[in-house]
Amino acid sequence: MAKRGLAVAPSGRPGRGRLYVNLPDGRAVAWYDRKANRISVLADERREEILTALRPYLTGTVAIGPPPVPTAADLRRLALRPDDDLAPNRPGEDLLGELTHGSAGTRARHRLRQELAARERIGEVLDGLSESEEWRVLHSLGGITDHLVIGPPGVFCIRAVPGRRQRAVVGELLLTVGRAEPRPDPRACRRAAAYATRALSATVTPVLAVADASRVEVAPTLRDVRVLTPPTLTPFLTAAPTTLKPPDVEALFAAARDWTTWL
Repeated sequence: MAKRGLAVAPSGRPGRGRLYVNLPDGRAVAWYDRKANRISVLADERREEILTALRPYLTGTVAIGPPPVPTAADLRRLALRPDDDLAPNRPGEDLLGELTHGSAGTRARHRLRQELAARERIGEVLDGLSESEEWRVLHSLGGITDHLVIGPPGVFCIRAVPGRRQRAVVGELLLTVGRAEPRPDPRACRRAAAYATRALSATVTPVLAVADASRVEVAPTLRDVRVLTPPTLTPFLTAAPTTLKPPDVEALFAAARDWTTWL
């Protein structure tokens, strides 16, 4: 927090990307680009307040001045209300709320904890990928998908499921883990990617990520949904051919992090 009503908020995961200095109503008056070590000021009359707010985060010699000509992604980010920004969401954010404040019974809570552990496991892998400036990752998109990844190879809609250290069998429509009842995860993953394709006006690849299974078997007829595990997730994404340029990645990320995109 900062003096005189200004607040500092990260553009994504804490410790990375830009830091925005916002008015109480959420409008940005400046941002600090840590990679370029530069402060872009939108309200010059508040320059001293902005410097005071950002001082704990600054390192080395910092340039300060008016912003460069904003891209469409910059303009969308600057207009984004904090309550509509999905970028700060943690993996399994919705499940954390249910476990903390919900009234589910013992069995249901055990299932929720397994689901949360799977989302956190996959989220940890994806957050490692997002250390690269080429990639953008979102978690917990309001019940639409568990994770959304945007990078040079395109957009990937990822549904995380717990393998529970048992054999997982994935068919075209159903996933079976051990002796449990089959689940419609492949269908749900496919629907989420189709929804994201419409919302973002971009091709979105469905991915089913099975966490901590003893073995994963995939039906040879399943071709439109990629089935991956934590060790194979990053190699698959980074080895895929490039289809998006950096401005395209930023534009899609700006749209995807805005909750109103998904309404």
